[in-house]
Amino acid sequence: MVNELAAAAMLHLLGGMVLATLVHQDASLRGHDQPAALAAGTLVFGLAGAVGYYALRERIGDLPPDADRIRAPLGARLWDLFRGILLIVGAFLCAVAIVGLGANALVGVGVLERGTLQFRVAASVLQFVGFGVAVAGYLAITRDWDLVQIRLPTLRSLGLIVVGVVALVLAQLAIARLLAVLGVTVAQNQVVVTGQQDPRYFLYMIPVAILLVGPFEELVFRGGVQGILRRTWGPSVAIVVASVLFGLVHWVALTGGGGSRVPYVTVAATLGLVLGYLYERSRNLLVPAVVHGLYNTVLFGAQYLSATGMV
Repeated sequence: MVNELAAAAMLHLLGGMVLATLVHQDASLRGHDQPAALAAGTLVFGLAGAVGYYALRERIGDLPPDADRIRAPLGARLWDLFRGILLIVGAFLCAVAIVGLGANALVGVGVLERGTLQFRVAASVLQFVGFGVAVAGYLAITRDWDLVQIRLPTLRSLGLIVVGVVALVLAQLAIARLLAVLGVTVAQNQVVVTGQQDPRYFLYMIPVAILLVGPFEELVFRGGVQGILRRTWGPSVAIVVASVLFGLVHWVALTGGGGSRVPYVTVAATLGLVLGYLYERSRNLLVPAVVHGLYNTVLFGAQYLSATGMV
């Protein structure tokens, strides 16, 4: 236990120093008169948060240790990996079918016109509805309703939601700054490209992110894939594999060359680790779903302010 705490403390310290360095550099480039004070404040704030976490960690809870599970045969683990990948493929195929059928029906009755902003928003809505239908179909066929764990949030869950949103936003800022410093070109998501052409799209996508994107993406990757894998691979491997798959599926939604897509996929997978960790901590899909939705809301809000010249 002492060694684990020491290793974790070193990681917190290293992460705080990296973030403080990035803050110092950013403040210096912007001409701030006290970059060192901002960097020191960032480091102190991060260390205070780490100390608070370790002081209250018994109330927050720990990940179920891999050692407590019975090691499943290799065949069973490979089968569950295949089922997880099959669920993702099924979700996307279902989404394509529902978008095609639903959009054509709405255009046919005169509700929408192709190529309009409303059509793009409706297509996004139908896509994530398709995700939900796919998972519901999987659960109905397998009768594995206990796979997805959803319940009303507790005070602890609300705390994890707040921590999760802050962690994702800070991680996004730190990674973006680091990539900029390194001169790495990152591909753009087609959602961002569409919003830059018409910033109103970002405003439409905020409720979509909260009500559909967060819940249904988490239903597929955390509730479905991670839930399937954790039974035979254990929670740690399940979090990592589900996060890698989560990052990879973003490849098709990006614009730009393959070299610029790799950093985006890597960042998405890294953020997926946070969401997977939150799900294992809380054992409540509502936690990562809300965190995911609010995180996307922050990004869409920032993109809208940038696209309209307000910041």
